[in-house]
Amino acid sequence: MNEPTIILQDLSIGYTQKHSVKTVVSHINASIAQGKLTCLLGSNGVGKSTLLRTLSAFQPKLSGSIMLNTSGQAVALDTLTDKQLSRLIGVVLTEKPDVRNMTVREMVALGRSPYTGFWGTLSKDDYRIVDESIELVGIQVLSQRMVDTLSDGERQKVMIAKALAQRTPVIFLDEPTAFLDFPSKVEVMQLLRHLASTMQKTIFMSTHDLELALQVADTIWLMEKERLSVGTPRQLADNGALPNFVEREGIKFDRETLSVRIENSLN
Repeated sequence: MNEPTIILQDLSIGYTQKHSVKTVVSHINASIAQGKLTCLLGSNGVGKSTLLRTLSAFQPKLSGSIMLNTSGQAVALDTLTDKQLSRLIGVVLTEKPDVRNMTVREMVALGRSPYTGFWGTLSKDDYRIVDESIELVGIQVLSQRMVDTLSDGERQKVMIAKALAQRTPVIFLDEPTAFLDFPSKVEVMQLLRHLASTMQKTIFMSTHDLELALQVADTIWLMEKERLSVGTPRQLADNGALPNFVEREGIKFDRETLSVRIENSLN
């Protein structure tokens, strides 16, 4: 059985608005397992980015606890230093990296920064890890290309390789397939699931690609207003959470095939 790496206990998330606090979702009790690809689904504005930023320690929680268990002993996320966090959690953001005159290998090597000294000098062992990370993602032929010459799909693989070079047990990704064509979306999702399984990483990603997530993800977090449903795609289909989320006039959810069907209203 895969052990939970991230454990949320009565967690409430949100942000400060002028002189008030806006609660997005409250009383979350859930966990994210090691060795699994977990996909976060939900409508725009429901709070997916807020949750991801909170789990990544980019913004504080409102209440409750986020426990991180990577060594058999759970510790509270908000007790860790930035340096400790950088060795435990890797983050891949939606935004395209705006870099010039940097090769793919140099970009991936930035993932080693939590382990280098003040001058950021990489050792032979660091470069070995960089090259291993590039190989794991299958982009060896791109290693000497300039990052700004890459396609969106290639660039996203570079950022995943950079996160792998960071050697963290946990990787969070914010919409990693947002700018990709369909074949590239499938390739990236399959890659992430493979890395989670073979390297026993805890990989948690937000996405709008519902049908693809239902086919590839091990676990789904379905975020709705003031509610979070967690389970396998089959469990969420059978308990009605996915049909309730998807279905509206002209749109049906097929529980058997875990797919969305558009009904033609034209006679």
